[in-house]
Amino acid sequence: MYYLLKLFPEITIKSRSVRRQMTRCLVGNIRNVLRPLGDDLYVQGGWDALKVQVPDGASSEWHRQLAEMLCLIPGIHEVQCVEEVSFTSFADTTERLLPVWRDAIAGRTFRITVKRRGEHDFTSEDLERHLGRELLDAAPGSRVQLKAPEVDVRVDVVEGRLRLVRQRWPGLGGYPLGLQGQALALISGGYDSPVAAWKMMRRGIKTHFLFFELGGAGHEAAVREVSSHLWETYGRSHRVKFFAVPFEGVVAELQRSIPDGLIGVVLKRMMVRAASRIASRARIPMLVTGDAIAQVSSQSLTNLVLIDEASDVPILRPLIAEDKQTIIDTARQIGTAPFAEGMPEVCGAVSQRPNTQARHDKVAAAETNFDFSVLDAAVELAVLTRSDRLLEPLPGSEPHLEVVTDLQAMSSASNVSVIDIRPPAEREAAPLTLDQVECLEIPFFELQSRAEALPDDRRYLLYCDQGVMSRMQAMHLHDRGLRHFGIYRTR
Repeated sequence: MYYLLKLFPEITIKSRSVRRQMTRCLVGNIRNVLRPLGDDLYVQGGWDALKVQVPDGASSEWHRQLAEMLCLIPGIHEVQCVEEVSFTSFADTTERLLPVWRDAIAGRTFRITVKRRGEHDFTSEDLERHLGRELLDAAPGSRVQLKAPEVDVRVDVVEGRLRLVRQRWPGLGGYPLGLQGQALALISGGYDSPVAAWKMMRRGIKTHFLFFELGGAGHEAAVREVSSHLWETYGRSHRVKFFAVPFEGVVAELQRSIPDGLIGVVLKRMMVRAASRIASRARIPMLVTGDAIAQVSSQSLTNLVLIDEASDVPILRPLIAEDKQTIIDTARQIGTAPFAEGMPEVCGAVSQRPNTQARHDKVAAAETNFDFSVLDAAVELAVLTRSDRLLEPLPGSEPHLEVVTDLQAMSSASNVSVIDIRPPAEREAAPLTLDQVECLEIPFFELQSRAEALPDDRRYLLYCDQGVMSRMQAMHLHDRGLRHFGIYRTR
């Protein structure tokens, strides 16, 4: 058994030399990603597909993990688990096919797709009809459907070898990571910026991260988590950089020197000024942001032009014409939505009456009052962290949070309440049942406003499905001085 990796279709239409270059890069990336699984894996390049040879006797869990990792590598269109044996006859092929697919097609529509290479005394259609009849008889309720079937059973006959595709999974697509250069993504931890960074990674761009700390303990730790998720899940073949810039002083200076309606635009201009300096020092040629037209006041076309003017390097905006719901749906697909939902509120510089069509002359005049030495100091204080160290505790800034996994083992459980902070729909779909411990239902979007009304002589443990939202909310409460909140996890 081995795994066959189909190339992203856009790779297959490239010139011969470019296709070879992309394939070599993809082989190297796959080897880097799979290294934690051991040294027994062998990745072999090819013209139409790549092959991953696996050791004999590996467990089903090991195979599941391998397939999951392969499906998330940019450049792979489809992952196939393949059994290859000598081709002897139609009858032998049927015996091998039935145990694999009989249950999978029961009660569903299917088709047989046979591809041949070499000289044979039968056609692909001959084998398709034979196998289709056998499967149809063996699987109750199944039905052949040649166009858009629910199950496509693939069989390849290559010269004297028979390839049976036992399982198929869609790949991530895109181009091999690192082949299209580098970019620096401004990331805040909401829905938009992680999706923008992911889109760049999928197109083969080695994407680093830049975070601006605007206030609130725990915010950087939260953004480090989502950045680590993106790197660990989709970009682990290349180590990247995470820059953190303390921007509280810049915000304070903006509030002192800039008229209220212009603060939002000028803040973004200061961010891209700082980002372009950091990118230039790191020899990164472009910036990436999660801006989408008209989503907020600073993202009107007029204001985006003013923001671009402040940068010394190009700014890419992969979400520029996306709808918000599409962005949220993508965030859920790639696993960054739970981080956005649990991100603590940050006190930033938001204008009370923001100007959506700021004038260049007024922005330039306002900035003459800004003390740029504050921006210089922020850039100089930027901290660099390697992507493989993002989850290490931040020195002196990570609050100690009580984490409880066994309520019955607590010595004073009578003085403890669990707060289920999930939205109502999630609570109804999977109710949290506790014995002898009070359970309150306060959704995360109400918790910050209701927390101070809860007695401080009682401990409160926050609960959510993934543990991300509860941790972020608890950290934000600690930052407000509410130390009697912790976390409850069931796993």
